[in-house]
Amino acid sequence: MELQKVLKNIVPVSQEAMEQSKKRWGKIAKPLHSLGKLEDAVVQMAGIFGNAEYKLEKKGLVIFCADNGVVKEGVTQTGQEVTAIVAKNFTEHAASVCFMAEAAGVDVYPIDIGMISDVDGVTAPEYKVMYGTHNFAEEPAMSREEAERAILVGIQLVEKLAKDGYQILATGEMGIGNTTTSSAVLSVLLGKNPKEVTGRGAGLCNDGLERKVGAIQKGIELLKPNPKDPIDVLAKVGGLDIAGMTGMFLGAAIYRIPVVIDGLISSVAALCAISIIPEVKNYLLPSHRSAEPAGGMVLEALGYEPFLDCRMSLGEGSGAVAIFPLLDMALSVYHQMHTFEEIQVEQYEDFEQGEDRDESL
Repeated sequence: MELQKVLKNIVPVSQEAMEQSKKRWGKIAKPLHSLGKLEDAVVQMAGIFGNAEYKLEKKGLVIFCADNGVVKEGVTQTGQEVTAIVAKNFTEHAASVCFMAEAAGVDVYPIDIGMISDVDGVTAPEYKVMYGTHNFAEEPAMSREEAERAILVGIQLVEKLAKDGYQILATGEMGIGNTTTSSAVLSVLLGKNPKEVTGRGAGLCNDGLERKVGAIQKGIELLKPNPKDPIDVLAKVGGLDIAGMTGMFLGAAIYRIPVVIDGLISSVAALCAISIIPEVKNYLLPSHRSAEPAGGMVLEALGYEPFLDCRMSLGEGSGAVAIFPLLDMALSVYHQMHTFEEIQVEQYEDFEQGEDRDESL
């Protein structure tokens, strides 16, 4: 599979299906637009599927696990061995997101795309690109070829899960040091000072935060990633988990399946994907506003309005799976509620007609 070749398969969402979905909402016996963003999401997904009568009966979460060489700069509170420990917990239903996913009816797939060690049940040769990235404060995190391979892994996973009958997917990640890589990528793509987009991650002290910002500044000055070339940025200062999620977001548009963005790190991957192919934006759903300092910044840059703001910063896909019950509830109303005609009540007249509605799709 060649990256540039598969990207040519991306087409815009179906406006016809979206119009059909909007008409269905307008006939349902409730105040017009009263479910707000939930109605918008249902309409958007109709456009993604090209079908206003779709259902979301099989849901999956893909968690990309990878290690980052930049931890050598003292940018984390824990060592890289924690990545493998948490990855193993995913297979034993012992991580936070596993319980959340079970409650939401979501299947969990941890993927080793670049851990420094192998983990039974997580590591598969076809998905593992390399054993951790290099320290980007000294050299590029990976080669361009490795970055493209990681993106292709994400695309291939969407293809596989779509063929397995999954109708919606969520993105997650696990990797010590990945708030450093995501802040570095975001700093370059948005043209922001690293201090503006860098937080404490899993709880750094003041000195640790200074080291983190310093490592990002050093890497950007040394490697000069090209802000107009997201793959170059990923290769030089990014992480394999971010590249894999970038591939999943591109895969959403290739295989016409909605993919949900998680928190900051996932949002940075969405920014990469949309920077590569702008049409990808309409195939993705935001979930929540991360508590990380740049969590809201990247969503605003993308023009997304999150469903939730719970001050979460756990990662793993936890924010993404949290919105699945909301989508299920919206679809229950959409498919099952009576229309005005069925209850013999005069239909409401829509005076908004796009005046205050989001017509960006």
